[in-house]
Amino acid sequence: MTSAVILAGGLGTRLRSAVPNLPKPMAPINGRPFLEHQMRYWISQGVTQFVLSVGYRYQTIIDYFGPRFEGVSLEYVVEDSPLGTGGGLMLSLEKVRQSEHFLLLNGDTYFEIELQGLIDFSKKNDADWGFSLFRVSETGRYMGLEILPNGQVTSLQSEVSSSKRLANGGVYLVNPRALRDIPFSLGQKISLEDDIFPMAMRMGQRFFGKEFKKPFIDIGVPDDYQRASNLVPFWKGIT
Repeated sequence: MTSAVILAGGLGTRLRSAVPNLPKPMAPINGRPFLEHQMRYWISQGVTQFVLSVGYRYQTIIDYFGPRFEGVSLEYVVEDSPLGTGGGLMLSLEKVRQSEHFLLLNGDTYFEIELQGLIDFSKKNDADWGFSLFRVSETGRYMGLEILPNGQVTSLQSEVSSSKRLANGGVYLVNPRALRDIPFSLGQKISLEDDIFPMAMRMGQRFFGKEFKKPFIDIGVPDDYQRASNLVPFWKGIT
């Protein structure tokens, strides 16, 4: 598995007051765009191709990174109008290898999971969707999942309000078969979380989640953005 799709087309309205003139993935963290930190980490985990689904002020991203970054191929799909996380994913499929599992990432979250651990776990369980999970340390902000002891996700919306619940970390290993029968068309505005996932679950697709004990950052939340400089590593040797 060498390909990763990054959903980077959002408007970033929650972060607009802090970063008014940039697409959200380009928000600076330790003097570098958030997206740069994100891609550097996944390159260190073995990713050799990125497909970026871009929209709002997309030319800023393309001009900064170009067709290659750190020796890794970058391809872009452009959302002419906002398509949502699901629409951005569907638009990206023409650029990924249809026969291979691929990594799916949100362009505004950072979660340093061990990629090989997620791959091994997902393939062992023949998962259509391999979720990375983290343990919630606060109530009210995150929607928990219902999950069996073997990691199978039985519901994407848990009514359990305990601070000990598991939440979705927004890093997925996708089996290409999972999207073959999803009845959404290119250019349709849809949500990954609210449209594709519920439909896939109703279709009987296999959802499995593995917990990773790493900090989770959502830079779309101003408080997380402010603390990101202390949690996102400054990569040594960059120029």
